[in-house]
Amino acid sequence: MPYFSISFPMIDPVLLQVGPLVIRWYAIAYIAGLLIGWRYAIFLSSSKARWGTRQRPATADLDDLLLYCAFGIIFGGRLGYVIFYNPLYFIENPAEILAVWHGGMSFHGGLAGAALAMILQARARKLPLLSLTDIAAAVAPIGLFFGRIANFINSELWGRTTDVSWGVIFPNGGPEPRHPSQLYEAGLEGIVLLGILAIVIRGGGLRYAGLITGLFGIFYGVFRIFVEFFREPDPQIGFLFGGATMGMLLSLPLIIIGFIMIVRSRRSVELKP
Repeated sequence: MPYFSISFPMIDPVLLQVGPLVIRWYAIAYIAGLLIGWRYAIFLSSSKARWGTRQRPATADLDDLLLYCAFGIIFGGRLGYVIFYNPLYFIENPAEILAVWHGGMSFHGGLAGAALAMILQARARKLPLLSLTDIAAAVAPIGLFFGRIANFINSELWGRTTDVSWGVIFPNGGPEPRHPSQLYEAGLEGIVLLGILAIVIRGGGLRYAGLITGLFGIFYGVFRIFVEFFREPDPQIGFLFGGATMGMLLSLPLIIIGFIMIVRSRRSVELKP
């Protein structure tokens, strides 16, 4: 038995309802992450010295990046959840694919959707793709932080049962305390990752094309895999081979790609005359 446990703070997932209009904390989290991230992106692109000889996105490019990524995250996140986390259910209930208000978004799918959106924008505007990905990677932890806090408020994606003193009894998670894994992710993937990237940027990291993108991939992948040891797997999937989870499996390519991008970013600078 745990020495101490925390009862879940009963926060209504619906922030405001006016007639048929329902505003949920989850929606507010997405909006806050996008808007605050957009303002931070403008700040990062405002200094020519911070970018060195690289072409930096203009404010108009970042305005469009906000719109492109918003659609990419929503559609990619939903499609990723459908494909990776519950394909059989959605094959039997295809109308539910569009019912995003019922929950079910995948970070890795949202990341793929955002990446595709940036590729399309870079081609349309004839911009260096890595300039967009570096600035998006720098601000992404802001959205991750708000998103994980919303998961906690919604009492979803909670952790495995535990006897630690900070275990939380979730209303839909049974009578036993569980790891508040949403808060672990908010801290690591949000606050810690944002701080790491900000320190690297302050040290001139934006002068290396792809460096910030690569660091984001590595640290997000490592943090996500670490938290997966405390997070309850999705019931429709459970554990995969050897106790691995789908979140772990999808995070491994990010770490590999991240290392490749960092090596290439350093080599590209070394090869310049």
